[in-house]
Amino acid sequence: MLSFGDAPPIFALMTRIAARIAAAATCVFLSAPVSHAQEVPENVLRAEVLSGWRTESGSQMAALHLVLAPGWKTYWRAPGESGIPPQFDWTGSQNIADAIFHWPKPEVFDLNGLRTIGYKGELVLPIELRPVVADAPMLAKAQIDLGVCDEICIPMQVDISATLSRTRTPDPVIRRALTKAPEQASSVGLPEAKCSTKPIGDGMRLTSILTIPKLGPSEFAVVELADRNVWVSPARTTRVKGRLTAVADLVPPNARPFAIDRSSVRITVFGGAGRVVEIQGCVG
Repeated sequence: MLSFGDAPPIFALMTRIAARIAAAATCVFLSAPVSHAQEVPENVLRAEVLSGWRTESGSQMAALHLVLAPGWKTYWRAPGESGIPPQFDWTGSQNIADAIFHWPKPEVFDLNGLRTIGYKGELVLPIELRPVVADAPMLAKAQIDLGVCDEICIPMQVDISATLSRTRTPDPVIRRALTKAPEQASSVGLPEAKCSTKPIGDGMRLTSILTIPKLGPSEFAVVELADRNVWVSPARTTRVKGRLTAVADLVPPNARPFAIDRSSVRITVFGGAGRVVEIQGCVG
């Protein structure tokens, strides 16, 4: 199984995610393995892949396009306290070396008292694909597992298989989605995040300190690691004047303390008023 790209973190009782993406708008098949004998409503999810264009650097800028029925939503790479993160299995793809997900700014929802993070109505998820051999055809075959929710949550699958277009003309839909990315740390005057670690019984505790202005009325932070085998708890977020503190527990598969690569830590701060700021890396 191919295993590259930007995948969401692992949560309890969820399978490991191998993130990867490629695209083109052919051979889309939708199925829904449903637990607890639930029936899948018709037209809950429509999926297509936008083939995109070859960039000047030689990569392919493609996108996954999802359209959900009214009231239904799907999840961000880190779905929150309850949710199903998307999982991508690109076995069978050809001439795809690497992928970078350009996640648009997600929304925050309350699902039965639990905070979840995702998208409602429509999602255009841009993905930048790097070929193994420049200017050669790129074949994408993928099975995408994801969750969709309204009053109930349903696991679904999208299968795609396509040869990607080599046009140089940008797709305006994908370009528009790229403009919806979260703000970066520099936009709020944060030169770097401070963080410290200490061992706990089954892993490590990471404390991050961000000196940033208040983003909104109900701030909270989401902490992620590049190593998706490590379970990351919801961060306990507090603010004192101009400083935001986020504390998260990190538990690896062997449930023991471990060394943390601080450059791989990603912290996303949600302001509660539509603002989302992403910080990559922290220093001790």
